[in-house]
Amino acid sequence: SNHNLWNLYAMEKPTVALVYQAVQALYHDPDPAGKERASVWLGELQRSMYAWEMADQLLQLKQDVESCYFAAQTMKMKIQTSFYELPPETHIALRDSLLSHIQSLKDLSPIIVTQLALAIADLALQMASWKGCVHTLIEKYSNDVSSMTFLIEILTVLPEEVHSRSLRIGANRRTEIIEDLAYYSSTVVTLLGSCVEKTGSDEKMLIKVFRCLGSWFNLGVLDSNFMANNQLLMVLFQVLQRDETSTNLHEAASDCVCSALYAIENVDAHMPLALQLFQGVLTLETAYHMAVAREDLDKVLNYCRIFTELCETFLETTVRSPGQGMGDLRTLELLLICAGHPQYEVVEISFNFWYRLGEHLYKTNDPALHGIFRPYIQRLLHGLARHCQLDPDHEGIPEDTDDFGEFRMRVSDLVKDVIFLVGSMECFSQLYSTLKEGNPPWEVTEAVLFIMAAIAKSVDPENNPTLTEVLEQVVLLPETVHIAVRYTSIELVGEMSEVVDRNPRFLDPVLNYLMKGLREKPLASVAAKAIHNICSVCRDHMAQHFQGLLDIARALDSFALSTEAAVGLLKGTALVLARLPLDKIAECLSDLCAVQVMALKKLLSQNPSNGKAADPTVWLDRLAVIFRHTNPIVENGQTHPCQKVIQEIWPVLSETLNTHQADNRIVERCCRCLRFAVRCVGKGSASLLQPLVTQMVSVYQVYPHSCFLYLGSILVDEYGMEEGCRQGLLDMLQALCMPTFQLLEQPNGLRNHPDTVDDLFRLATRFVQRSPVTLLSSGIIVHIIQCAIAATTLDHRDANCSVMKFVRDLIHTGVSNDHEDDFEVRKQLIGQAMEQHGQQLVTQLMHTCCFCLPPYTLPDVAEVLWEIMVFDRPTFCRWLENALKGLPKETSGGAVTVTHKQLTDFHKQVTSAEECKQVCWAIREFTRLFR
Repeated sequence: SNHNLWNLYAMEKPTVALVYQAVQALYHDPDPAGKERASVWLGELQRSMYAWEMADQLLQLKQDVESCYFAAQTMKMKIQTSFYELPPETHIALRDSLLSHIQSLKDLSPIIVTQLALAIADLALQMASWKGCVHTLIEKYSNDVSSMTFLIEILTVLPEEVHSRSLRIGANRRTEIIEDLAYYSSTVVTLLGSCVEKTGSDEKMLIKVFRCLGSWFNLGVLDSNFMANNQLLMVLFQVLQRDETSTNLHEAASDCVCSALYAIENVDAHMPLALQLFQGVLTLETAYHMAVAREDLDKVLNYCRIFTELCETFLETTVRSPGQGMGDLRTLELLLICAGHPQYEVVEISFNFWYRLGEHLYKTNDPALHGIFRPYIQRLLHGLARHCQLDPDHEGIPEDTDDFGEFRMRVSDLVKDVIFLVGSMECFSQLYSTLKEGNPPWEVTEAVLFIMAAIAKSVDPENNPTLTEVLEQVVLLPETVHIAVRYTSIELVGEMSEVVDRNPRFLDPVLNYLMKGLREKPLASVAAKAIHNICSVCRDHMAQHFQGLLDIARALDSFALSTEAAVGLLKGTALVLARLPLDKIAECLSDLCAVQVMALKKLLSQNPSNGKAADPTVWLDRLAVIFRHTNPIVENGQTHPCQKVIQEIWPVLSETLNTHQADNRIVERCCRCLRFAVRCVGKGSASLLQPLVTQMVSVYQVYPHSCFLYLGSILVDEYGMEEGCRQGLLDMLQALCMPTFQLLEQPNGLRNHPDTVDDLFRLATRFVQRSPVTLLSSGIIVHIIQCAIAATTLDHRDANCSVMKFVRDLIHTGVSNDHEDDFEVRKQLIGQAMEQHGQQLVTQLMHTCCFCLPPYTLPDVAEVLWEIMVFDRPTFCRWLENALKGLPKETSGGAVTVTHKQLTDFHKQVTSAEECKQVCWAIREFTRLFR
């Protein structure tokens, strides 16, 4: 074998034989290590310049499907990502060779045809000198039946690739292409029509035609008058009406109709086509019933997709003129017919439409209009309640993690959103009366309770006899009813905590009922969640029951609770604890923490059997939730009741941190626990500051976990205003920065450690907010700014946001005259920093938002540019001009990226902006030229 030749680093020009051998190894080497080596080597080849020639030769050789697939895929990838490597004079030769390959390989395998079609489409979009590509392709191939398959494949992927993320062709070129495609669109449709006439009932060909037509609909360039009377539309609906249509063809036709409906979203602009589609879809009701009768679920789902898309498209019309013309309410009838199908997956397709309808009606707030749609929503809710029923032979509690459990959660959300149309009180009473008056089977009872739980919170709890009656009855449910009914009844009680708060006489019976649940394994977690809800809402009433909560907390692990439920119970306990008299809090908190502290001590004293200490995260998370939610009201001058407890606990946390210092997950939980402890007592944690910072810094030198930077930012936030702490905090920052910069300066350091970037700039931002002069007059600031400039290119949501916020807040300290006595000093220090880094920062930001960052980050970039401009507009104008001069003016395919006028317009829009959102708007428009 030639393995020793596959030297990754000296990628010299390989022979075709060697590449072929590597592809063979990739697919057929029995040894996984051999496969892996081949894969790495081929990846390296694809990134090199030789890939173009190698792919071309493999396609010429046509040895087998695998080597041709690899070559076709390589071609597509190179054209998408490395088109700039080719000199312009080679573009025509590349085009001709790709066309000859697709012609000669058309019968080898459809996946190869698709890859080559994508390569040709991506080339056409980038190659400005290839004018009217649709026209040339149709002229060249449309008379030859055998070329039809690949011609249609190219015409299908071409419109799809126009908005491709991997091609940065820019808005100017994209507009030019879309106009070009719109111009030739009727030629394409005519070609597709004649193709159907010639091949008639050839199913594979019909599928291709529908896919292609759908692709042109999706691009939104088809002329709706031309399409309204087009034969293809008739064919589409005939295929969907015919009972004998195959599954694949049915799906292709359905996709195409959905694309057409989506394309006419703006109905008024596409009247004739809208009418044809509207009438066409209404004819499919019979076919839907036929599919139901044949139990053909695939087709049923397709029809439901079409009906839903119809309703979505005509939503505005329906709300504007219900029952008239294309506002015909038969469209809603179709969806309610689907809601009647026994499989819940069918009704689920329409959820998004019902959400949107609810939203529209909520905004229009017109009682007469609500009245028209109310009966439809009532029928929908009725259907949903039925779909939520468990199987009569279901055993145990309802599963909430399987598909059906997720469906029920979505029903619960939808019901909450549309209930206003029916009235939550009416609905709640109606549901309750079905239980009170009938004696329904358990699965009906459970589903009714489930829907009641979904709307309980939206029913007004003020003196409401129905609600109190429901509570009274639910807590009397005997233990003999089906366990799923008890489970859902406990959920309902938890959702009714507002009612308990208004009627404290129910507190005892409710808590007794929930305690019964807590003692039974299957009900324990749901009961714990309900107790947590009651604690959160009835904090004051619950104070008298604190001893009971403490008893539960002490024996927490004797109940069969999920981790989440146990933490929730402690949260509820802490919320109530914070409402006790101050002198009680310290001793009760100490009690509440004791269990967890004992457990941590016990873990520390055990000698690890396998050299690995036992995992303390459960206890750390429990302590964290107690500190986080014990927030009593402490007057100035009073000692915080939690201070003493936290001082007592510190040695155990410190030792736990030391023991597990190499384990990022455990260290993160330690830091989280300490963060809430510090936040809990604020300035009262001063005695911890010295030992905590010392330990953080010493562990961070060896194990640079980013959570130490985060914890540092909390300390700066709490103590940065204290004159006596500032120097110590600066020393901490400098000590933490050294290992951080080493980590981030490694190759790809920024990209590999986004959490570190995020937390470093959180820390730096806290410093800017709490003690800007300390930071700005230190030696470290230059390095932090340099690091920030480098990190602006990072495409990672949190890290990027953090970097931009730092730069923005930094410059802002020199802008906002808050009449503090250090404003002049700040202004001068920012002036020096800007003099040093301003041009580099603006150039980097412009480059970054044109080439590296996704559009959602642009408002953050705009805020930074805005602050620089407010600080010194004349200088900023010059910096921006220089930055714009450095941007490329045309693409490697020879298309104009940005015109001189577009550059000067942008410069003027930004520099004359009077508020930040104008800068943001200008950047949004401008960067589209490079996407």
